[in-house]
Amino acid sequence: MDFPILETERLILRPLRLEDAADLFEYFSKDEVTEFYDVDSFTDIKQAEKLIMNWKDKFNNSLAIRWGITLRTEDRVIGTCGFHRWEKKHFKAEIGYELSPGNWRHGYMSEVLNAVTRYGFEVLELNRIEALIHRENNSSKKVLERAGFHEEGLLREYFYEKQRFVDAVIFSKLKVIRRIE
Repeated sequence: MDFPILETERLILRPLRLEDAADLFEYFSKDEVTEFYDVDSFTDIKQAEKLIMNWKDKFNNSLAIRWGITLRTEDRVIGTCGFHRWEKKHFKAEIGYELSPGNWRHGYMSEVLNAVTRYGFEVLELNRIEALIHRENNSSKKVLERAGFHEEGLLREYFYEKQRFVDAVIFSKLKVIRRIE
């Protein structure tokens, strides 16, 4: 499968390239970006290169897909978004994302989530898309709700990150909302 390029009104979602490592390093080296992420803040550009290669390998093995987010006006990566924990047998995947702080609160991630979830439902034939976020990550909660995700519950001490157990909140979006009777 060729890597799909998605376009929104203001953004282009494209494959990540090794040349994007400097952009990823720039924002992954900031504590406010990695605060709710399962990695420590980057201290070396090689960490960004390794992350890009890891995402490329997972795509090549049909395990995941991660887009680089760029503004239409410039080919510089300002974030990423994609599917991991893709369980084809169950028609579901988990979505993850991050954005550089200078691009927060512009509505970009809502635009991205709408395009990526549409691709997941229409092309990957997913029925369910999940998102797991830290309980304290209110900004991510708002983004998910704006994109039509619904909070399903609290998973106590679900993650072990940065030498501590962390509660997670699970959100989901279904291809077709079914009425419960």
